[in-house]
Amino acid sequence: MVGVLGGCGPASTPADPRAQILRLDGEWSQAAEARDADRVVSYWADDAVVYPPGSPPVAGKAAIREYVVKSFQTPGFGISWKTTDVKVSESGDLAYATGTNRVTFNNPDGTQGTLEGKAVTVWRRGRDGAWKCVVDIWNDVSPPPPRS
Repeated sequence: MVGVLGGCGPASTPADPRAQILRLDGEWSQAAEARDADRVVSYWADDAVVYPPGSPPVAGKAAIREYVVKSFQTPGFGISWKTTDVKVSESGDLAYATGTNRVTFNNPDGTQGTLEGKAVTVWRRGRDGAWKCVVDIWNDVSPPPPRS
């Protein structure tokens, strides 16, 4: 989930699409931290595809909503992210964003586990001017190699 979770709410034809996406993405992460499934899902386009680590793609808003709700029901689950860069196409209707994320969960022994990750989201501006996430992919940061 970026990334479990990118997307956008209503837009007002901003002068700076990059700033708008950064703002929306921050709001999206806050919704995920609050475990607000409806708000989280609202940031994805109807035809979005999510690529969770170690799992098959999740396509379409209904399937993504099911994935989000199930994730929020996982004991100890939590997710947050920070987008650090956004690049907008020359046409101004597509953008991609990169950043980091943190996922928490309960380990089998009951202790809290944390995975640090990296993510990429692809955003598309609709005819109404609203940005929505259309592709969301993330994976874990590899641990550093052992020192010899």
